Amino acid sequence: MRILTGTANSHHHLFQFIPQSIDAFGSTVLVEGFDPTRSITWVHAWTVTDGIITQVREYFNTSLTVTRLDNNISSIAAAPRHCPSLWESSLPSRVGKSVPGLVLAL
Repeated sequence: MRILTGTANSHHHLFQFIPQSIDAFGSTVLVEGFDPTRSITWVHAWTVTDGIITQVREYFNTSLTVTRLDNNISSIAAAPRHCPSLWESSLPSRVGKSVPGLVLAL
């Protein structure tokens, strides 16, 4: 927390946010990047309303897949179906370690 808020008192606590990609899906903006010094990958999912970031979700060392769900809940309950992937993170393989995977549904 001290690294992210800028209150860390030592240089060895510095964290580098180096963006590698930025993609937008409606009001959701996905930014993927890494910290090469610490071999850490991250994905930020920002919700943007009227040009202002109103929500931030942050994922570290996690493989993230984004999909879109049908807004019609009754059709999902009546006939489950495959939800196509809109976006997948690409950096976890770059740090050479296995990471958990999550699905973010828009």
